[in-house]
Amino acid sequence: MRRFALFALSNLLAVLLISHTATAQLNREQPDALQDLGIDEKLGDTIPLDAKFATSEGDSVLLKDLLEEGKPVLLNPLYYECPMLCGLVLDGTINVIEDLAWKPGKEFIVISVSIDPDEKAELAAKTKDNYLSQMDATTKSGWHFLTGNKSEIDKVVEAVGFRYKEIEDTGEFAHSAAIILLSPEGKITRYLYGISYDEFNVRNALFESADGKIGSTLEKVVMYCYQYDADSGSYVPVALNIMKLGGLATLIFLGIFLGLFWLREKRNKSTTKTEFN
Repeated sequence: MRRFALFALSNLLAVLLISHTATAQLNREQPDALQDLGIDEKLGDTIPLDAKFATSEGDSVLLKDLLEEGKPVLLNPLYYECPMLCGLVLDGTINVIEDLAWKPGKEFIVISVSIDPDEKAELAAKTKDNYLSQMDATTKSGWHFLTGNKSEIDKVVEAVGFRYKEIEDTGEFAHSAAIILLSPEGKITRYLYGISYDEFNVRNALFESADGKIGSTLEKVVMYCYQYDADSGSYVPVALNIMKLGGLATLIFLGIFLGLFWLREKRNKSTTKTEFN
């Protein structure tokens, strides 16, 4: 039994080492797509309220003009022609909003801002219509789809720590998936990661944001399993990373099992010695 456990443990260690090497090779092959991505949380900071954008109707607006007293904000950095990830984030946002008692336009505001300076109001309007066509007028009025020039975009994404990179060969953007909660005054209160969101977490985050409370973030590991695939121009799960996470969990479990097994044998030996003495 002990030999089998040690054999399994050594194999798991080998898998983790091999996958680490293979992942390192993958990162070297696609450095431009994978470097300098992610999110640097800036909880407690305030977004630049003087940042200027165009609404989906083509009107010029400052971010402070979209804020309303007492209403927290759900900020969603994305770009409208994203091949995969941004659409999944929008779907996840819509799904959780349908489950919430609070609704955009009534109790909170949603701001989707494009990180692509080449996207214009017409595309924002088309995206808004595609995603919100089944929603009521109040929700539509409380969900803003914005476009802007690079300097204004960068002011906002740098303020919230959202790092992205354009892939020169495809014109797409590599980035993480997250929604960012703001207080009614524009203070960053919470980050929620991934492409789907739990109603309980979003509800609590909105409650905290409404009061200006700063929340902690524990789920950043979610998007570790997603990377930009420059060949397909989309975001895909990386099997090696998923295997590493699964292998690490198994290794921890096996380590606990071996520890308990060792302690039991030690107690048995001590008991045997006592009986003979």
